[in-house]
Amino acid sequence: MQKIIIALLLLSSSLIYSQNNETEKILNEGKLLFRIEKGSWYGTDDLLARFKTKKDSVGGYLSYETADNKINTIFFSRFDPDKILIRYEFDSLPKPEPIRIDTLDHNATDLEKNLISLRQDAKDRAYENKDKFFSFYDNTSLNFIPLITDKERSVFVLTGPQVSGIVLLGNDYKLSYDMKNEFKKKEKIHNSILQFPYTSEDKENPTVSTIHTHVITEYISSTDICTLLLYKNYVEWNQHIVMSEKEVSIFDLEKESLFTMKRKAWEKIYNSENDK
Repeated sequence: MQKIIIALLLLSSSLIYSQNNETEKILNEGKLLFRIEKGSWYGTDDLLARFKTKKDSVGGYLSYETADNKINTIFFSRFDPDKILIRYEFDSLPKPEPIRIDTLDHNATDLEKNLISLRQDAKDRAYENKDKFFSFYDNTSLNFIPLITDKERSVFVLTGPQVSGIVLLGNDYKLSYDMKNEFKKKEKIHNSILQFPYTSEDKENPTVSTIHTHVITEYISSTDICTLLLYKNYVEWNQHIVMSEKEVSIFDLEKESLFTMKRKAWEKIYNSENDK
């Protein structure tokens, strides 16, 4: 297996592209979700460090991409969601230091109002969980990422760890809405949740690559890509592989590139290595 992973590392490094429109969309969406969530991480860290007196007044937060490709992170009021308590502006690829911080109370923009409405609806549906659709695990929390594009409105729900040293993939969802913010449907992206440690317990044999299987979808998900990018500076492995019935997705964390191949081709490589 180790030889196969090394061969795929070489293959994916020489063939850095997505093979079709679907995987191109997945890669771009995953990178956008990563940048949005990274802005939320940095905004939260800054608020807790510098504006502790505002903490109890915060009803929630979210991040979004602006027209000039920056990332805005907002914290809205617990008492009036249309009131923005703090607004951060980050670079397109957020760094810990924001470009600008606005601590004056402002009314939310129309876009922000829509994003807040979507987030609140998704959060209510998840925690009410009337049909037991959503799963909850110890030492985890749900993160709600609203996203508005020209074509759709949705909220992605990711499960994050509340303990250090692990990466969680799975237990993620997508809620879809119409252009009037009316709920349409919800869907599971994975059927389960998986846990990957940052490093191998065997120091002489560090983890080169991690792998999991997909039952619901053929390719790696945008939420997988988002999570892998969020933790790429913490883990020792540089490649994650997703296997489905017909496809194999190979994501390079360092290059942030996605390569896909047919499952039959993968198995041919596997069989040829085992025959040596």
